[in-house]
Parts: sequence; C-alpha cells; structure tokens
Amino acid sequence: MSRPGRPPIPWEALVVAIVKPLLYLFTKRDWRGRDNVPRTGGVIIAANHLSWSDPLLFAHYAYDNGRWPVYLAKSGVFNIPVIGTIVRKCRQIPVQRGSTDAARSLKDAEQALRDGSCVIFYPEGTITRDPDFWPMAAKTGVARLALATGVPVIPVAHWGAQEILPYGEKRPRLFPRKTFRVLAGPPVDLSKYEGLPMRGQVLKEATADIMAAITAQLGELRGEKAPDTLFGEGEARAG
Repeated sequence: MSRPGRPPIPWEALVVAIVKPLLYLFTKRDWRGRDNVPRTGGVIIAANHLSWSDPLLFAHYAYDNGRWPVYLAKSGVFNIPVIGTIVRKCRQIPVQRGSTDAARSLKDAEQALRDGSCVIFYPEGTITRDPDFWPMAAKTGVARLALATGVPVIPVAHWGAQEILPYGEKRPRLFPRKTFRVLAGPPVDLSKYEGLPMRGQVLKEATADIMAAITAQLGELRGEKAPDTLFGEGEARAG
C-alpha cells in the first residue's frame, strides 16, 4: 500500500501509541484553522518557534489533521541509541549544521515534498529571542524550497509551548496543564515570484511574505497587535 510521506505502519503505530496519550494527559488544546491544512500532497508548514517542546506539540496537531509531520532535525539526534533509530525510521531529515553537507538537508526536504510529504519548517532557524516572543527575521531556505517545488506554504502560529518548556530550561512545567494554541492560515500567495530567479531580493521578499503571514496569525491568536518590524530585521540573513 502506498503511503506518501509516511513511515512504515509499525513505526508510525509505535510512536503514536507512546506519544499521543502523553500529550493528551499533559496538555490542553485550542486548535484552529484545521481546514487550511491539505490532507494530501506535498506541503510546507511554516511556523514560529517558541520552545524545544513545540515540535512534539505541533506534531500532534499535524497528525490529527491527517498529516505525518516531517522535521529537519539536528544530525546528533540520529546518533542517540534507540531514539536515533526511531527518528530515522519515522522519515525525519538530518541536518548537518556547520558542515559543507548542510545544503543536503534542503535537497532531502525538496525530495520529500515532491514525494508528497508534509514538511514542517521554522524559518527563523532557532527559538525566537524576541523578548515578547514574536517571530524574528528569518532565513530564506523555506522560500527557496517553496519556489522550487511549487507546493503550498501554510503559515502557522502557535502559543503556549514557551510555558511548558521555557527557553534555557531542561525540566518541563507540566502542571497545572497548559493549553497549546494553534492557528493555521490559508496558503501564502507567492505567485508573483513564479518564474523569477531564486536568489537575492526575490528570496528575501518571499521570505518576508511568509513571515508576515505567520506574525499576523500569531497576533490574532494572542489577541494583540503584532509588531511592524521583526526582531533582528535588517541584519544579514543566510538561507
């Protein structure tokens, strides 16, 4: 049976059986915009990054919307006994940071998208350092992949992960139970960049459009006015 973008059934069943009950036990959910997540076909989910816990929390949202989440994970994770095997079998993509092989992860992600996967990116590349938890200026890798593959980019904002595992802490704050809020928006319109060379200003502007959509979603989710300028905007960006 064909399962585009999904791991073998036994590995998927194992992970879901372990992780999903724990997430139900320790978190409450306020999930919105679920109809904006395509159920089939290659798709990029572009999200803000608040905590080391939010990949696992958002994976629950994606899975319950019919998508198997594929992340780009640090290569060291793949070397951890048992965990490394599970991560590899579950089709996650290793990232060789600080290496000449770093670009390979984007090529692997591009192939995964062409194969029909749901690939989840944090365009900022790391947890936000904005003191008020708004998104930062982003790298251009997500825009590059979106323009190369033509798959939709779904902007997603989430809120609450920073209360469960604040940046810099190692012990999660599980009680009282926190609410993980998610708002997925409609695809970002990148049509004006079709056919243009994927470099320089084109990638920067496409990236800015993606981040503007994520930031607007977060403002709506928080019930606050989003900042006009992102933290770190104007500094050099690599992608």
